[in-house]
Amino acid sequence: MGATMRVVMMIGMVASLVSIAHAATGTATFYTPPYVPSSCYGYQNNGVMIAAASDTIWNNRKACGKTCTVRCTGPTNQGIPQPCRGSVVVKIVDYCPPGCAGTIDLSKEAFSKIANPDAGKVKIEYNCV
Repeated sequence: MGATMRVVMMIGMVASLVSIAHAATGTATFYTPPYVPSSCYGYQNNGVMIAAASDTIWNNRKACGKTCTVRCTGPTNQGIPQPCRGSVVVKIVDYCPPGCAGTIDLSKEAFSKIANPDAGKVKIEYNCV
């Protein structure tokens, strides 16, 4: 495991310790490979625990590189009544432009950690640092 990955994991663990009381609410969707190029890092590979930020989080590129703890809180539709599986820590590497279906657009691998991908979209609590 490279030094960069260890730092990202350490940041993620610290971020996950932040009280959920300070979390924002929204929705999560997912996108599929290829994950490069990205708005923040061009053709640099940042792995698969990544996400694209909507305007709610983007803040004129200031979201690039932030780590977000994302936790599924429930369904957005009746198709999958209990989609949630848990939480995940992701790195913001891309922008989800206006019309983005969710507050945060997770890689499919990251979305699969928090919810059944068949749900397509779920309610979340998230905290980005």
